[in-house]
Amino acid sequence: MKKLLLIFVSAILLSSWVVVVPDQSEEANAKIKAIYIYNFTKYIEWPAAYKEGNFVVGVLGTSAPLVAELNKMASSKTVGTQKFEIISVSTPSESAKCHIVFILSDNSSQLADVLGKVKSKSALIVTDKSGLATKGSGINFFVDGNKQKIELNRLNIEKYKLKVASTLVEMSVQVK
Repeated sequence: MKKLLLIFVSAILLSSWVVVVPDQSEEANAKIKAIYIYNFTKYIEWPAAYKEGNFVVGVLGTSAPLVAELNKMASSKTVGTQKFEIISVSTPSESAKCHIVFILSDNSSQLADVLGKVKSKSALIVTDKSGLATKGSGINFFVDGNKQKIELNRLNIEKYKLKVASTLVEMSVQVK
């Protein structure tokens, strides 16, 4: 009976541990993506007209850990002289006021709508689903061998009048 109870308690503890690990992984991944997103501001240059007011990053979709990490950064970081501001974007129309629009994988079907809303703006479109760098996003996150990496489509970035530093080009996988 004691042996059966020990197995039962061990199973409960083990199942609790397994549930916690993905949450920690999601939080760690969110932190890495937030760092990348902030650092994109150092390697991409926006036109002079976009260097006034707040530097706005819009997140289309729901990811509490990512938004929390970006908000932590926004409380202490700037982009040049601009305040770093994070907003939740619930519709593609709201993306027109953003410098960077990050489309989470669950909302990737809205990429074409976002592209339509920012076509006359200087916005960096960042996605999180395989294949989207060939469909219009400038930068796409992907995982390769347990490491977060980025794909970069230079043409998709430059058509929005943004300039990409060679350092960012060198540290990314090029997509055409």
